[in-house]
Amino acid sequence: MPKNSNDRTLFDKFNVSRRTAVKTALAGAATLAAPGLMIGRAHAAGQYMDLGSFQGAGIDWRMAEGEEITIAVIPAGYFKNLEEVMPDFRTLTGINARLEMIPPGQIRQKAVLDLSSKTGTYASHAADPMYYQLYVANGWIDPLDDYLNNDKLTDNAWFDYEDIQPGHRGATSVDGVPYGIPFDGEATIQIYRKDVYDAAGIGPADTLEQYASNAAKVHDPDNRLWGCALRGFRGAGQNMYIYPSIFKAYGGEWFDGDRVTVDTPEALGALEYYVSLLNKYAPAGVENWNWPDIADAFGQGTVASYIDAHGSAAVVANPEKSKVVGKIGFARWPKGPSGKRVTSIWNWSFPINGALSEKQKHATWLFNQWAGSREVQVATTYAFPGAYKRTGANRASLWKDPKFLELMSQFGDNYVEATTESFANDTDPDWRPRLPQWPAVGDTMATAIQAALVGQATPAAALKEAQEKIDKILKG
Repeated sequence: MPKNSNDRTLFDKFNVSRRTAVKTALAGAATLAAPGLMIGRAHAAGQYMDLGSFQGAGIDWRMAEGEEITIAVIPAGYFKNLEEVMPDFRTLTGINARLEMIPPGQIRQKAVLDLSSKTGTYASHAADPMYYQLYVANGWIDPLDDYLNNDKLTDNAWFDYEDIQPGHRGATSVDGVPYGIPFDGEATIQIYRKDVYDAAGIGPADTLEQYASNAAKVHDPDNRLWGCALRGFRGAGQNMYIYPSIFKAYGGEWFDGDRVTVDTPEALGALEYYVSLLNKYAPAGVENWNWPDIADAFGQGTVASYIDAHGSAAVVANPEKSKVVGKIGFARWPKGPSGKRVTSIWNWSFPINGALSEKQKHATWLFNQWAGSREVQVATTYAFPGAYKRTGANRASLWKDPKFLELMSQFGDNYVEATTESFANDTDPDWRPRLPQWPAVGDTMATAIQAALVGQATPAAALKEAQEKIDKILKG
């Protein structure tokens, strides 16, 4: 799940202009191809997967043999799974690739410093999708269409780029051009206590109005049960991870021509809803709650419903940590007054550092292609030998794989259906305002949202002040 980052001081060093927001509608899937270039017999078997499966790709996996590359990632379970299977990449390619684990609060800053100074310390990194406009505006990373369309570097029939979730492809593209290969991602879904809702004679909410009504019907703080909770913690990846979906569901649009608009009637309606919902039905102190706090409260049985990343199901359905296993239901984001459902989306993806030599870029592309491949997605999800099983697979086809679905269906009622429908129908790459100045804009909006939540300002006053500050940021 995304973490907040305080990068404004660093960001202000760069003078960039806004690029047109990306609007892509990539979709579809293809079948994996077969014949291709054979790798050497000595490299045909890996520790974690049959490397023979990669022989279907008509490329030379050893074109960058002997190169050394470092990829920065966060110390999350999905990247630890990837690190575990990395020996197979080295066996396949002869490239000495290593992952460097960097805490979420630092990875954005380190990536920007490395890219801007052109030191090439990190061949790639787990990139925040909201940073791609900044990277592209400064020419720090390579467009990937040059790699995807080069048949010496990519066998598209084998790699099947369009099998990657379309929302995640869109989030890592700028002006329709791909700049990152998604590895792990999520959609936000409605998570609720099915036993509590059943007892109250209600079902999961279809609309935001019904979501508030449901919360009111089950809200019982005297018996330590609160109606709902949403992220309240201030941050571009915290309250500004949830509020934008409500904003879009209310019919909000971030841009009026070239101007970012955050104080429209739709924005006010969305913020008033968010503030009212949490002040009435969430536990005290929710303004300081991040997603683990909400998942923990839900797992302990004190919150009846919340909306957050589909991957948090692995926490609330863990019998070692949760008291509500077997009592959980899932549904899509409720519709807003506009009739839209707009899930918050997130993914970690791998760009290519533009400061690398050509051979290093080829080595990095081989890594990105390998990590994003269906084979590696399988090896790090249901086929992974360790205890942690990933839920954020990047491939649409995996959500049709019986073995993956068997694992996912264990999380609770309607989990697979809610997640797949959200990925297919509710994702919008432009759910937050994508522009190079995002670090400053996101922080400004996060501050305004929390100010309204805790009563430091009315929603209208908070948005008015945020608009004034954002106007100055974008003019600067």
